[in-house]
Amino acid sequence: MRILKLGGNEIDDPTWLARLVAVIQTMVNGHDVPILVHGGGKEIGQLQVALGGEPQFVAGLRVTDQTALKAATMVLCGSVSTRLVAALNAVGVEALGLSGVDRNLVYATRVEHAAGDLGAVGKPARIRATVLYEALAADVVPVLAPICADGAGGTLNVNADVFAGAIAAAVGADEAVFISNVPGVLVDGVVAPRLNTNEIQALIANGTISGGMIPKVESALSGLQAGVKIVRITNIDQLEAGTIIEAA
Repeated sequence: MRILKLGGNEIDDPTWLARLVAVIQTMVNGHDVPILVHGGGKEIGQLQVALGGEPQFVAGLRVTDQTALKAATMVLCGSVSTRLVAALNAVGVEALGLSGVDRNLVYATRVEHAAGDLGAVGKPARIRATVLYEALAADVVPVLAPICADGAGGTLNVNADVFAGAIAAAVGADEAVFISNVPGVLVDGVVAPRLNTNEIQALIANGTISGGMIPKVESALSGLQAGVKIVRITNIDQLEAGTIIEAA
């Protein structure tokens, strides 16, 4: 079983989306039905501004005030999820759009971050993996948006990389692939084919790994610690290559 985490900055590109759909169609036809996890990227920021807000980030993570949460919910659970499901259905791949709220799929708790207040940002605390197994058994591709229930009738925005790592661990995935807009983790301008825990910590400390790549590599490591066999960071061109993250 494979988890594909899609970077939000490419999902509004019709050419990129068509290539992604072709890859997934091939996987499904080969009886390798993946679970998709997607972000919203720039679309969330654009809607947040249109609603009168201002995007802010702390350590590569989106600060989620009430305006940002509204924008994230509308984009992730609405426009992006619908776009992905429609594109897959159009080529005969059955897909089901779900958020962490649907069927109580993912319950999250609020994140306390040392770098600053993130607002309504959560981390997965409980995942109903059976919901996903049921879809996969019917050859239906789950398309997951990382808006989660907080257990009190409200919702929390979870970083899509963190969400993907948690889903991969919960379902016992053989591989989690983080599809980004870069071919892997770049070290001195070159893709590192393999990195372990100690190397990643050193690269974060010296600033080589920064911004949005930090939650990707941290989520990769969390997935490994939870039992995911292979974690890969790559782009659509290098889906079978990129950077493999492994334990030290």
